Amino acid sequence: MSNSKPENFLERSWLWRLILALFLAGQLGLRLFKGRIYPRAFLEQFAKAGPRSLLSVILIAISASAIFTVQTARELNRFGAIQALGGAFALAFCRELGPVLTASIVAGQVGSAYAAELGAMRVTEQIDALIMLKTDPIDYLVLPRAIACCLMLPLLTICAIAVGTGVGMLTARQFYHLNPWVFLRSVRAFLMPLDLLAVLLKGFLFGIVVSAIGCSWGLTTQGGAKEVGQSATNAVVTTWIAIFFLDFFLSLVLFESPVF
Repeated sequence: MSNSKPENFLERSWLWRLILALFLAGQLGLRLFKGRIYPRAFLEQFAKAGPRSLLSVILIAISASAIFTVQTARELNRFGAIQALGGAFALAFCRELGPVLTASIVAGQVGSAYAAELGAMRVTEQIDALIMLKTDPIDYLVLPRAIACCLMLPLLTICAIAVGTGVGMLTARQFYHLNPWVFLRSVRAFLMPLDLLAVLLKGFLFGIVVSAIGCSWGLTTQGGAKEVGQSATNAVVTTWIAIFFLDFFLSLVLFESPVF
């Protein structure tokens, strides 16, 4: 009996924070039109969510695209369908793997920072001080971070897809002697303009998930330095779970699953 109470409390605490994150995401939509704008805070968060995450995104895109190309080309080559490698790459990497990997990297690098920063401000009563100064914490702290994630994540996703396509093309040429134009022609045949719009939409929605969960976990932190670290870790894990579930439902809706 003594062990069940802490476990139940943790379960309720996680669900409670997840519900608050959903409410925070809805509130951000209203604050976007009615909230106060702080230009300096916006510029700082744009730099943190965009340029500072670009190198990590590019390195992961290079590695993932090379691995995917080698593994897929080996199987297609066995069946004499190596010319379709670009199409397989477009369907898997550009549609799914690129957006999900980019969002996961941003969640680990930026979302954890949001949770840690706001959690430290919460436990040191800096957020209470903002309220005493008649500054809305949502407008000043959360809204710039959310907008930065929602705008930067689609751009980072496009960069990851562009770099990944180039690396996949070079990998196919180096190891399987596939003409780059054949690879690109196959990509173009399978990847439609609407697919790129779907990728941008995914990046935007993933940005909402990363910012809402990271900021919500930070704002609801209680305790001290240990709890700040736990909030950052839990925020990243929760964000990853939410990203994969959201990607599943978006794939069903956007790419015309037979289920519908």
